[in-house]
Amino acid sequence: MAEKKPADLGPIPFETALAELETIVAKLEKGDVALEDSITLYARGEQLKAHCDRLLKQAEARIEQITFGADGAPKGTKPLDAG
Repeated sequence: MAEKKPADLGPIPFETALAELETIVAKLEKGDVALEDSITLYARGEQLKAHCDRLLKQAEARIEQITFGADGAPKGTKPLDAG
């Protein structure tokens, strides 16, 4: 029997990927999915989780922090240190 491969994610937005991941989790938690389908769903869920993690890290890298001068007044922004 040939193993089913999950479909490629492509450039799907975070919200779409998260919603699909939540649907997969709900189906798996119900426990009424056939074993082969469960394996395929689990693999797709792993892809979606990695995709969401990647998108979150990219977004975090773009967030800026407000910087303050010696007088306590905001003076500008700098990139968030993602490290």
